Amino acid sequence: MNTAQFKELVSQKIQILDGATGTELQKRGMPTGVCPEQWVIENPDTIKQIQKAYIHAGSNIIYTCTFGGNPIKLEEFGLGDRTFEINRKLAQLSREAADGKCLVAGDIASTGRFIKPLGDMPFEVCVDIYKEQVRGLLAGGVDLFVIETMLDIQEARAALLAVKECCDLPVCVSMSFDESMRTLTGTDSVTALITLQSLGADAVGCNCSTGPEHMLEIIAQMKPYARVPLMAKPNAGLPRLSNGATVFDMGAEEFGSFTSRFIQAGVNLLGGCCGTSPEYIRELDKGCGNLIPQNFVCSQYSAVSSSRKTVFFGINKPVAVVGERINPTGKKKLQAELKEGSTNEIRRFALEQLEKGAHILDVNVGMPGIDEKEVMVNTVSLLGSICDAPLCLDSSSPEVLEAALRIYPGRALINSISQEKVKLDRLLPVAAKYGAMFILLPLSDEGVPEKAVQRQAIVQEVYKQAATYGYQKSDIVVDGLVMTVSSNQEAALETLKLIEWCSREFGCGTIVGLSNVSFGLPERSWVNAAFMSMAIAKGLTMAIANPSSDLLMCIKMACDVIMKNDINSRNYISYFNNLDKPLQGENEKRADEKKTGERIFDAVLNGDNEGIGRLIEKAVEEKTAPQDIVDLYLIPAINQVGKFFDEKKYFLPQLIQSAETMKTGFTFLEPMLKQKKEKEEKADIVIVIATVKGDIHDIGKNIVGLMLRNYGFKVYDLGKDVSAERIIEEARELKAHIVGLSALMTTTMVEMKEVIKLAKEQSLSCKFMIGGAVVDDDYATAIGADGYSRDAYEAVKLAKKLSIQEDAQHN
Repeated sequence: MNTAQFKELVSQKIQILDGATGTELQKRGMPTGVCPEQWVIENPDTIKQIQKAYIHAGSNIIYTCTFGGNPIKLEEFGLGDRTFEINRKLAQLSREAADGKCLVAGDIASTGRFIKPLGDMPFEVCVDIYKEQVRGLLAGGVDLFVIETMLDIQEARAALLAVKECCDLPVCVSMSFDESMRTLTGTDSVTALITLQSLGADAVGCNCSTGPEHMLEIIAQMKPYARVPLMAKPNAGLPRLSNGATVFDMGAEEFGSFTSRFIQAGVNLLGGCCGTSPEYIRELDKGCGNLIPQNFVCSQYSAVSSSRKTVFFGINKPVAVVGERINPTGKKKLQAELKEGSTNEIRRFALEQLEKGAHILDVNVGMPGIDEKEVMVNTVSLLGSICDAPLCLDSSSPEVLEAALRIYPGRALINSISQEKVKLDRLLPVAAKYGAMFILLPLSDEGVPEKAVQRQAIVQEVYKQAATYGYQKSDIVVDGLVMTVSSNQEAALETLKLIEWCSREFGCGTIVGLSNVSFGLPERSWVNAAFMSMAIAKGLTMAIANPSSDLLMCIKMACDVIMKNDINSRNYISYFNNLDKPLQGENEKRADEKKTGERIFDAVLNGDNEGIGRLIEKAVEEKTAPQDIVDLYLIPAINQVGKFFDEKKYFLPQLIQSAETMKTGFTFLEPMLKQKKEKEEKADIVIVIATVKGDIHDIGKNIVGLMLRNYGFKVYDLGKDVSAERIIEEARELKAHIVGLSALMTTTMVEMKEVIKLAKEQSLSCKFMIGGAVVDDDYATAIGADGYSRDAYEAVKLAKKLSIQEDAQHN
C-alpha cells in the first residue's frame, strides 16, 4: 500500500483498529515476566486466535505483536541480536491471521530510554535501533506502520525517520498524553500534530493513558490543524483493582457509545487500548454504521514549533518577533566562547530575548575557526532543553542546516532558501524531508534585484519549485530584502512594495531584518522603528530584531492594535502591564550585576550545568560558607523549579536539567561541607525504589530517583522487573524508611499489591509510595499504599511527608 492509497482508504470509510494485545495474551496463558514477542513465537496459535477474533469483530487493521520488538527492549531478555528474525516472524504470523481480510500494521513503540540531551542515547543511535526493527517487519510483509504510545516527541521523530528512510509505506504516529493534555516530556497535542505531520506522518493521533471522554478533547484540539487523518485508541476508562486483578471501569457497550462522537470530532482511524477486547471493537464497528469520515483538509495557517510550544503567525495576526542576538557577528565575547565550546552567552541571549518578548530565536553560529556544523547541532540541542521557543536555523551552509534539522525536535524555520542553484538543488529537498518552513530570499545567482517586480518573479519561481515538494504558500515566508537607505533611499520603498504584494496579492507571510535598513546612520533605532511601522501597515508578518529595544517592541505592540491584528488589544495590555518603565532601559538587574549567590540560584533555575561549578568556586572564594550556598541558593532554587513544574511552567526537560545542575553543585560542595552535629546524629532517610515484577519500564522511576537524591534522600534503585521477595529483602537489609514502587502496565500494577501484602506478612514497618501511568490515589488506597505521586516532584513532596510520619512513629 502506498500513501495515496492509504489516504483514499481512510477518507472513504472509518478504519477500525484492533484492541489490547497484552491482556488478551495473559488471558490465554502468557505468564508475567516473560518476553511477549518470544512467547508468541513459541505459541503462534495464540496470537492468531486473538487477531482473528479482532478481525471477526470488525478490525480493518491489526497490529503485529511487536510493541517491545526493538533491540533495546529485546535485549532485556537477551534477544537483541535476534531483532530482525523476531519481527519478521511476528509480522508473518499476523499476515497469516489476516488472511487477506484486513491490513497488517507493523507495531513500533518506545525503547524506554531518552535521547540526548534529556537522556544518554544519541539521536542517530535511536534511528538505527528502529531501522533494525523496521527491516524485520518489512521482511515479514506488513502493509503499513504504526508508531504508538510514544511519550517523547524526539523519540517519535527518530522512529518516523527510521520508517521513512527504509520504505515508502504509510506510517501513523500515536502519542500518549496525560490529563494536562501533554506528553511525559511536555509536548501538547497541537505541537505534536504539527511536528509529526510536517515530518511526513500519514496519520497522527493518541492512544493509551486516558479513556474515551478525555481523548475526545485531545482530538478536538488537533482537528483544526490536521492536514492528515487523525487516529484514536482510548483505554476502557480507568483501571481499578477487583479481587486481586486489574479491571477497567467502562464496559464494551459504553465504550462503543463514544464512536459517533469520535467520528464527529474528526477521527478517521479508531480502536481500543488497555482494557479493551474483541467485544469492545465489535461495539466500535457497530457504532460506525454508515457514518462518513470527516475531510482532513484544514484551513491554511503558518506555524513553527519546538518540542513544547507552537507559534502561529501570518497575515492578520500579530507580528512575530524573531530574536536576532544569537549571532557572533560583532560580538567578541560570543565568538571567544564559541571557539572554546562554552555556552554562557548563548544561554544569556536566549533567555533575555524570550523575557523581552521574542517569539522565535534565530540561531546563527557561523564564524571562522570553528566546526560550524558541530556547534550548530550542540546549540540546537542546548536550546531545546532550556527554553520553549521555536528556532530559526540560520546558516549559508546546506550541510549545517541539514544536520540541525535532523535533530531539531519540532518544526523549524530555515533562514533561508533563494533562487541560487545550490540552495534550490540541495536545500529545498532537505527542508521538505524534515517538514521545515523556510524564508524565501528573493535573490538569484545574478545577485539582488533592485526592483520589487524583479523580486516578485523570483518569489513565484522558487514557490513553483517548492510546490512540487508539497509546500503551500502558508509554509513560506518571503524576506523583503531591505537594503540600507544610507546608500540608496529607494531601497526601503522597494521592500515595502514587495511586502504589500506578498500579503495582498500573492498571499504569503513576509519578514525583514530591521537592522539592515539603518546601517551607516546615527540614532539607528528611530529608522528601524519607523520602517517597521510602515512595513506592518503593508502586511509584514515577522521581524528579525533585538527584542531588548523597548522602542521597537512598544511600537510593534501599538501597530498590532491599530492594524486589528491584536484582538481586543489583549497582547498590548498584557505587555504594558508587565512593563514597568517603557522606553527607560532594563527593568531587572542584568546577569553580570547580580551577586554570585543570585547567579547560583539562576544557574539551577535555568539548568546551567556548565556554569554552576565556576559560580560555586567563586562564592567560596568570596568567603560564602558552603552550607549557606546549599541552604540559601541551591535548595530554594530547586524548590522554585518544583513549583514551576507544578504550575506547568516547566516540564520534564527543564526539571531534569535543573536536577542535574543541582547534582553538579553538590558534587563541587561535598568535600567542603561539614555536617552539623544534629545532622550527624540523625540517620539519613533511606528510600528503596523499584519497577515491579514483569514490568521493564523504568523511565519514570529513574527520574524520581534523581529528584529524591537531589533533595537529600538516600536512594537505592533496584532496577526493573524486580520480584516482591527481593524488594522486601533489600528493604529490610537496607533499613528502608520508604519503598517506592513503579508500574507502567495494567498487567503488572497488581504486583504492587503483592509487595505490600508480603511486607505486612513479614511485619516490615516502612512506608510505601507508588507511581506510574496506570495507577492513581484510589489504587494506592485499595492496595494499602501510603501514598501516590503522579510525577517526580510530587514524589519528593510525598517522601518528605512520609519521612515525617516515619520519624513520629519511631519517637
